[in-house]
Amino acid sequence: MCLQTSYFPDDHTGEIIAQGLQDSLASWKLREDRLVCMTTDSGSNMIKALRLTEWPNLQCFGHRLHNAIMNGMKDPRIDRAIRVCKKVVSAFSFSWKKRRDMAVVQAELGLPSHNLITESLTRWGSRQLMIERLLEQEKAIAQVLGADKKSRHLVPTWQDIDVLESINKAVSPLKEFTDALSGEAYVSVSYLKPVIHLLNNSLLQPEEGETELTKQIKSNILNYLNNKYNDPVTQELLDMASLMDPRFRTTYIADDEVDGIKKRAVTELMSLPAEKSKSQPGTSVQDLHQEEAAEPGLLKDESLVT
Repeated sequence: MCLQTSYFPDDHTGEIIAQGLQDSLASWKLREDRLVCMTTDSGSNMIKALRLTEWPNLQCFGHRLHNAIMNGMKDPRIDRAIRVCKKVVSAFSFSWKKRRDMAVVQAELGLPSHNLITESLTRWGSRQLMIERLLEQEKAIAQVLGADKKSRHLVPTWQDIDVLESINKAVSPLKEFTDALSGEAYVSVSYLKPVIHLLNNSLLQPEEGETELTKQIKSNILNYLNNKYNDPVTQELLDMASLMDPRFRTTYIADDEVDGIKKRAVTELMSLPAEKSKSQPGTSVQDLHQEEAAEPGLLKDESLVT
């Protein structure tokens, strides 16, 4: 539900955005000291605006994951392979004859009748899909491009294919989290600690038989995310969100932080006006003193609650 949309006729600087946010809060008669958190993208102007207002800021996980993956793929070998990939996609995009020939070859080789996918620079998932589709259609691409002397030089080398396979191996398990944790129609902040735990202990752990490039990409992504979510203010916010979620409670909170976060939750609940705390359903003080078992059925991905 959108409560307000504001028009900014001036440049979207941090100062102007900060003033606009404060005006919006005031127009709804909301107190700044009751603001728990503001979620934004990773734009420098948005980060500056929240720094000026001194409001707690939690950047969108989807944007953070995008930046982590793009940062994790900074490597000359990857840059070359991605350029080759884009040139191949363009060759088919601008030639109906090549697309026609591709359909014939796909049928001959028993490959799916899929078109190649173009990357969108603002969504890392489109890069992964582009790579995945090129690998799927590798034989058909080589046959069609190799049959034309003008496009023969575009056929990916085995080194390019190795690099693309390494990229796909590293990032393909992450695609389900981008949309799931970037939702606007539901609260997803309590999922962050379980997901980061899952990334650190499972999905981005090096596996036997992986290439060094795959391991390097995984390590780069993990280091970026852990660094971004490691500050005390963010950790406290995520701990409180986990505590309030009956599926997780204290499962992903550090042992030495559990008592402190429980006491803070109790203090905040007790400070609420009596008439409001009675009329509003939710987590009670008594609930916070009890360790409740998580309910795996509440999540589609049971690995988050184990």
